[in-house]
Amino acid sequence: MLEGRAMGAMGANCYLFSCAESKNAVVIDPGADGKRIYRWILEKGLKVEYILLTHGHIDHIGAVDELRELLGNVKVGIHEGDAGMLTDGKKNLSSYFGPGLTLKKADLLLSDGQELMIGKEQLKVIATPGHSPGSVCFLCSDGLISGDTLFAGSIGRTDFPGGSMDQLLSGVKNKLLLLPENTRVFPGHGEETSIEEEKRDNPFLV
Repeated sequence: MLEGRAMGAMGANCYLFSCAESKNAVVIDPGADGKRIYRWILEKGLKVEYILLTHGHIDHIGAVDELRELLGNVKVGIHEGDAGMLTDGKKNLSSYFGPGLTLKKADLLLSDGQELMIGKEQLKVIATPGHSPGSVCFLCSDGLISGDTLFAGSIGRTDFPGGSMDQLLSGVKNKLLLLPENTRVFPGHGEETSIEEEKRDNPFLV
């Protein structure tokens, strides 16, 4: 089961994905409001195994260490291409807004095609660099968590350090748009969409 809520001043979507049978779960992109996310987890009665990150920008990682502390035995996963962002305030862009946020290193480096079992549910990593060098999406039984790669009617910006429009468009067109058209898409900001809608209406993809 997948649920999402917008967190923090920049409204980044944080997702909980869980196995209904085992109650095992992952938190995806806890960008802010760590205590609020923790209460959400407790309300659902979930056992979080991983904190997984679609990429390393501040609005998606801001509450990682706070949640680490609250949850205890949990592993943090990010793609190798963005791993350095956790420990460098300039790379994760936080130093542009204040003193800069530095976090602990990741416990797990994600790779393209990697599959994680969450109870009896499967979560697949799809590498889609472009918004950042290590941007990934996660495919699960409910749909695609697309981070800041694909939005309803738009795509991620590529003007940050390490960004590449060519890479982003290649990943979207050659990986994401090949998914079944009825695949639901849950982006890093804004409302849910679908592969069908984006193939038909997204002005960046026609």
